[in-house]
Amino acid sequence: MFTCPRCKQPVNSQAATCPHCNNQLKAFGHPGMPLYQSTNEEALCDRCTYHLDDTCNFPQRPDAKSCTLFHDYSIPLVPEAIPASQKGWAEIKNWLYRHRGLVAIALLIFVSVILVWAR
Repeated sequence: MFTCPRCKQPVNSQAATCPHCNNQLKAFGHPGMPLYQSTNEEALCDRCTYHLDDTCNFPQRPDAKSCTLFHDYSIPLVPEAIPASQKGWAEIKNWLYRHRGLVAIALLIFVSVILVWAR
């Protein structure tokens, strides 16, 4: 559930239009296409990544109040990379996860050998 930008009423996240004020919430009426809307009178372009790097070709630019391509410039497009100090451990965990059957068999053999030597 999220709130409608116009009437501030709770709305189902899959709804294409707001049942309270009939505001369009999804682009082209398709539930998979989000439609970003300005909550006040300022344009979305002022804080959009594509407007700032001049790659936006939206016809309502620079005064768009709703847009399908909006991305806030304060949020990075690419997530932060894993620090080098943690990269080695992450690679080991990934390898162990991918080969967990082989690791389980190796542990079973190891425990069996320990039990045989203990007698």
